[in-house]
Amino acid sequence: MRYFGEEALGLIETIGMVPALEGADKMLKAADVELISYENIGSTLVTIMVKGDVAAVKASVKAGAEAAEAIGTLTAQNVMPRPIRAVGEIVSVHDVDY
Repeated sequence: MRYFGEEALGLIETIGMVPALEGADKMLKAADVELISYENIGSTLVTIMVKGDVAAVKASVKAGAEAAEAIGTLTAQNVMPRPIRAVGEIVSVHDVDY
C-alpha cells in the first residue's frame, strides 16, 4: 500500500519477526487502519507501519505495542499525525499490496 503522507502514520519496531507479526495482527484488528509496509532493518529489528486517521492510528499503535511486548521485545513505537509527503517515499520502499 503506497503512502503519500495525507494520513497519520503509526509504527512499531520489535526485535524479531514473531512479535512484529503479533503486533501487526493486533494493530489491524484494533482500529480502522491499513497496513502500509514492513521493514526488516537488520540486527533482527522489524518495523510495522500503518496509516489511517489520527485516533485510529493511536489506538492501533497502542494495541500493537502491547501485543508485541507481551511476547517479545518492543524497541520503539510512534504516531506521526501528518508527516510530510517525503516520508512516504521512505516508508513505501517495502509496501504491502493486497
